[in-house]
Amino acid sequence: MKRGKYVFLVSLLWCWCWACRDFAQGWDSAYREVEAAIRVPRFADKDFVITDFGASEQASAKENQKAINRAIETCSRNGGGHVIIPAGTWSTGAITMKSHVDLHCEKGALVLFSTDTDLYPLVFTHWEGLELWNYSPLIYAKDCTDIGLTGEGVLDGCAANENWWQMCGAAKYGWTEATPESQKYGSRNDLLRMSDEGVAIDKRKFGKGKGLRPQFVNCVNCDGVRIEDVTLLRSPFWVIHPLLSRNIIIKGVRVENDGPNGDGCDPESCDGVLIENCFFNTGDDCIAIKSGRNRDGRRLSTPSENIIVRGCKMRNGHGGVVIGSEISGGAKNIFVEDCDMDSPNLERVIRIKTNTCRGGVTDGVYVRNIRVGRCKEAVLKINLVYEPKEQSERGHYPFVRNVYLDNVNSGSSKYGAFIDALADSCNVSDIHVTNCKWSGTTTRANLLRGRMERVTFDNVVIE
Repeated sequence: MKRGKYVFLVSLLWCWCWACRDFAQGWDSAYREVEAAIRVPRFADKDFVITDFGASEQASAKENQKAINRAIETCSRNGGGHVIIPAGTWSTGAITMKSHVDLHCEKGALVLFSTDTDLYPLVFTHWEGLELWNYSPLIYAKDCTDIGLTGEGVLDGCAANENWWQMCGAAKYGWTEATPESQKYGSRNDLLRMSDEGVAIDKRKFGKGKGLRPQFVNCVNCDGVRIEDVTLLRSPFWVIHPLLSRNIIIKGVRVENDGPNGDGCDPESCDGVLIENCFFNTGDDCIAIKSGRNRDGRRLSTPSENIIVRGCKMRNGHGGVVIGSEISGGAKNIFVEDCDMDSPNLERVIRIKTNTCRGGVTDGVYVRNIRVGRCKEAVLKINLVYEPKEQSERGHYPFVRNVYLDNVNSGSSKYGAFIDALADSCNVSDIHVTNCKWSGTTTRANLLRGRMERVTFDNVVIE
């Protein structure tokens, strides 16, 4: 009996040492490689002021939209530089970015985006991980090299229950039977059905009358994106959505958006992302890392990888840093450090969510030095049975492995860790939590259900 106990303790120590070794190697080697590989976009030292192209504080949104887009086109055609939005109040419609252009909103500038859907033409994008043509995002870029959105100005999407938000189909956000257009009548399900059936992308035309709201900032297949110091308010839908893009730096940005599906930043199938010193107060996930949904995501098979989140502050949201749920292409090499999260309306701190419709492999999530005041449900939640009633093809088993949390401390939550794995397959493995203090848990400290292996907690104090 004594010998058996000795063997068990040695085995436990070996597992802990191995986990610590992998955690240290992840930070000391892969992290630095990821950071060093992210290229910083540069812009020519030339200014193109929007007033020189016809923009005016007294002009209509349509007139300013034409002037701003004309300034961007001219700047790009002449080798790039900075398109300047001066201090003042400017209304506009959709803005289309071009290569080598930095849209610079000076301190004191307030850009108000019209809610007139006629000012948002159809463009190619993704909506909740599915390919389609939809309303143009408020700021849109496709196939661009080196674009920027910088300055200390404020960009206001002007979304509210009286316009964009009511389209989600919920009475809480202003929907009634008289709402002109809404996804409540099946547009979201129609898009999912089109994906499942392999309908050609050019036949997935939504926009007018369909109720699928546009993102605020969306860059598609771009290389070199810099978003820095701006404030983004009241988005119709997701706020910052880099898609199939590389070398992305999001720094010092303030996001305030309490609308439906109001995610703060959603890198989707992106490689090389730094999100640093940002503030998020959202109606959905603060940061949500994605890689496409179901058949579309598996066909593109492009993971989100080599992503660093550091020095950020999160308040309200469904999750602080989330992977999923549209994660069919997988995720790997995700690093989160030195963040502060605190709100009674913050649901979780670190969350991984998927199901057997979406699948995906999440491999290599490293989290350290996170300070949490309050969160509502769990410090760590891994959920492989998310949206169990989803109507789509099943049998695409997700995997979650090599997740490391170190020095992630919380003052109040319902659970410490909540892992909801599959009952019929062991698809969660190598989850290691070390050196954490979880205070004020209001129910069972950890809830682990389903099949999993090598889930360890070392030096974790639960009060």
